[in-house]
Amino acid sequence: MITKSITLICVLIAFFGQSQTQGVAFSSVGKGAITPFVTDYHCLGINASALGWGTGYEGKKVTTGSSEFAFALYSDSLNSDRLKNLSASLWNKITKKENATNGLTTAEATAMYSEAGIGISADYNWGGFAFQGKRLGGIAFNVRENYQWYSKLSKNATDVIFRGNLASIFDSLTIAINGDTSRIANSGTISQDTLQSVISGYSSIPLHLSQVLNGTQIKMVWNRSYNLGYGRKIIGNDSTFAIYGGVAGRIIVSKALFDLQSDFDGLIIHSSLSNSFGIDYSGVSGSNLLPNSSGSALSVGNGYGLDFAVSVALSTKFRFSLAVNNIGSVTYKRNVFTVQDTTFNLLSLQGLGNANITNSISQLLMQGGVVKMIGQEKYELQNASDIRIGGSFAPFKFLKMGFDFVAPFNKENPGSIQNAIFSFGGEIRIFKFLVLNAGYFGGGIYQNNMPLGVTFVLRNGGYEFGIASRDALSFFTKDGHSLSAAIGFARFRF
Repeated sequence: MITKSITLICVLIAFFGQSQTQGVAFSSVGKGAITPFVTDYHCLGINASALGWGTGYEGKKVTTGSSEFAFALYSDSLNSDRLKNLSASLWNKITKKENATNGLTTAEATAMYSEAGIGISADYNWGGFAFQGKRLGGIAFNVRENYQWYSKLSKNATDVIFRGNLASIFDSLTIAINGDTSRIANSGTISQDTLQSVISGYSSIPLHLSQVLNGTQIKMVWNRSYNLGYGRKIIGNDSTFAIYGGVAGRIIVSKALFDLQSDFDGLIIHSSLSNSFGIDYSGVSGSNLLPNSSGSALSVGNGYGLDFAVSVALSTKFRFSLAVNNIGSVTYKRNVFTVQDTTFNLLSLQGLGNANITNSISQLLMQGGVVKMIGQEKYELQNASDIRIGGSFAPFKFLKMGFDFVAPFNKENPGSIQNAIFSFGGEIRIFKFLVLNAGYFGGGIYQNNMPLGVTFVLRNGGYEFGIASRDALSFFTKDGHSLSAAIGFARFRF
């Protein structure tokens, strides 16, 4: 299962997260557009050239921050009420409470959550630092935790994972009563007492694993990255025309990878999960195994990522940026497994007892399950890289507007956004200490969202805190398809 540490972070912010495209920049998430607005350590992984812009506050060259976090849920087929129920199930997972399904049967809730396309994103900034000066340019560093999940299960996969040996794909069931075993037909009229005596499901016709999982996607990645970037003005004058450039890099320490894709072209599964997921690998050979432990998650892979960005400033009112981010890869060398497309006709595992989709990985890999793992020496995964184009217009000191376009290089990679995204928005400074943000955010699975945020800026930028949501309307209406926000309360400049 998902480890307690990362799940606790997710649960604490279950209603306060944002998408993969925006990191933990709580002061910019509410604008919708983020590439032309972020600066200091917030711009790492987004637009490194912004390090050359300065802090935007006179006399302030250093920015520090920590404890900035975010979490988000997205679905193209579930409304905001259903997403709130799903986020509540993450809390129940930690507190070991029974999952509430708000009037739905467990079977209905399971089908709804599993067969819908669902994305989960969580970010946490352990700490960040930036220095931005006119002569030296800007340099920034931060440590970021990132968790990404996307799943869409086929009807048969949902049946097997959540009903186990009672799945409808089995035409008969083996039951054990008072030490005697017998086989009965798997019909819809079996009593609950008899179902509790089932020890295995049996299919008279062997089933191909790829056939059962056809139409299923599960993609999950959990990384910690150590990011360093530099940016400065290359040529020009700030008041007329200037070009800025920036580069950034990161060391990636990965705690988990799971990539399942099953379609008419075949079945592909790659797995590398840390010790704290509790997967029993004792029956599998050929992989560099980590010992299971309830402590902190150990690394299973290491890699790197590179960012390149350029910006153009026209007078003090217009700014345009282009960035390519996270070019690189992670190589997994611990607990690395793949699978073969085998056949099976017997399953003894029970199904999951709740509709929590994040448990589906453990269910698939459990000993005695439908997946037969094969150990590998290593597996290299290309990063979830993207390209960003953004621009901003500042007609007045109190008003800024901008647009943003973000597209993935390979949406099939775990952690990638699922489609190109376009957004626009801006900020208005109501008072010297109060900044309101609003905009539009949409595209593909993310549909049409309305970001909204508020940032409090005290002591001429010396202290900053705020909250923002990528789609604030979802908290007040039933028609939204996402829940998200970003929160920060420990950000300082001097």
